[in-house]
Amino acid sequence: MERSTTILVVCSIVLPVLFMVSTMYRNSISDLFGTLSKAKFLTRKVQNVAELEIDDKNGLVNPVFDERTCFSRFQSNLYRKISPQKPSPYLISKLRSYEDLHKYCGPHTESYNRTLKRLDSKNITSTNCKYIVWIPANGLGNRIISIASSFLYALLTNRVLLINHGTDMDDLFCEPFPNTSWLLPKDFPLKNQFASSKLRYAHSLGSLLKSSATINNSKELKSPSFLYLNLGHGDYDLDQAFYCNQTQQALQKIPWLFLLSDQYFAPSFFLDPSFKQEASKLFPEKETVFNHLGNYLFNPSNQAWGLITRFYQAYLAKADEKIGLQIREFNVNATPFERVMDQILSCTMQEKLLPEVDTKKESLPSPSKNPILKAILITSLYPEFYENISNMYWTRPTVNGEVIEVYQPSHEEYQHFGDNMHNMKAWAEIYLLSLSDVLVISSWSTFGYVAQGLGGAKAWILSKPGHRNPPCQRAISMEPCFHFPPRYNCSSKNKIDSGDLAPYLRHCEDRRGGIKLVKDQEELQQ
Repeated sequence: MERSTTILVVCSIVLPVLFMVSTMYRNSISDLFGTLSKAKFLTRKVQNVAELEIDDKNGLVNPVFDERTCFSRFQSNLYRKISPQKPSPYLISKLRSYEDLHKYCGPHTESYNRTLKRLDSKNITSTNCKYIVWIPANGLGNRIISIASSFLYALLTNRVLLINHGTDMDDLFCEPFPNTSWLLPKDFPLKNQFASSKLRYAHSLGSLLKSSATINNSKELKSPSFLYLNLGHGDYDLDQAFYCNQTQQALQKIPWLFLLSDQYFAPSFFLDPSFKQEASKLFPEKETVFNHLGNYLFNPSNQAWGLITRFYQAYLAKADEKIGLQIREFNVNATPFERVMDQILSCTMQEKLLPEVDTKKESLPSPSKNPILKAILITSLYPEFYENISNMYWTRPTVNGEVIEVYQPSHEEYQHFGDNMHNMKAWAEIYLLSLSDVLVISSWSTFGYVAQGLGGAKAWILSKPGHRNPPCQRAISMEPCFHFPPRYNCSSKNKIDSGDLAPYLRHCEDRRGGIKLVKDQEELQQ
């Protein structure tokens, strides 16, 4: 008995000491590797990718993150089905290398401060850190798809992505990169001119090319310290030279690029000879670009995650099937509600996405101990669609005895630009839609594109009312549509059809002039 007591006393003293020593040793080793990583990242090569382990979110999440700072990063898999879309080991390795780069060059580091001083310099010298600064345009869906495209550009050009957004996007997303920030500092010198179209044009790629006479002379362009890339759908034609190979060679010399876009321009990198090989290596399955980058970059903040999980647990968790219905009307006055409602019902009934109701006057539901429960999640700026569909399933039983519940988180009536809470609700609704088992989205809507891409499924896309038969069609891939792709051949300056340039590009279902990434024949045969 005394011997046992002695052993217990000794263990109680020795074990804590051993734990402290091991912790100190582990921390010192961690600090050492951190220092070595910082010193060596510039020469680090993507190698031994086959030996990488696939961890949370199929390896997209860096395990160094603290779960408490971003619950969604580690909990999202509890709400979403396991994705069959696996990121390539090369992409995972590239993300880890980028995180090292961002930590070294991120805001307020010595490298950042040193490069910042070159904004006013006329003599551009080589620098280890170059930047692509994203400037917002239009609504939240447009912003998300353009950030994802900008990040792909950063990966392909070894630039650091910094996000300049106002208070209307505060606290929507977790910081995506460990131990650093992707937010452009508030004291950035040129911030005041971002909103001025005149100033952006004066220092734009288009203006520079115009003063240099021809796009083909872009190799000989004098390199300024910074340049604006206006890639929005209504911006300057000459800025479209961004998509030309020779222009990209010239842009490599410029340390600061400011990019304004509302487009998903990621498909262009699979056409440019400068990037095609590397982009294909990162994404051998080309229709997974947004799915992987979106789930890596856009993890809901703890505040947004609270909105999402509370709604999900209260209304969607018990459903056997979740049906997402995203309705966006771009011109309410030109499209009567009844016409849109007919379009929705024609699509969902024809494709058997929603159960039919029994229209017999004396019809009674057949009793069932375990009826199938389906939850319909409607997102729209207006309440009429929810009221109509909810009333339809309340006043009549379904022909197959299924129980239908209909929900709409919000109806803001119009898009509130510059409103942080409006964007917070929009982000929560996008994410909730992405958790659907079946998804129906509106034509041209980037809101719907993001939900589809995050969820990794092919949605049903509603045709514009009165414009096309059938009422909807299945998406040919889960990628967003690039609505306004390049229109000219960079060398010949002849008009081109980007949808015919590669087997992995097709015209969008909802916009003939747009293009999207799809599986090519080689992928289908694997």
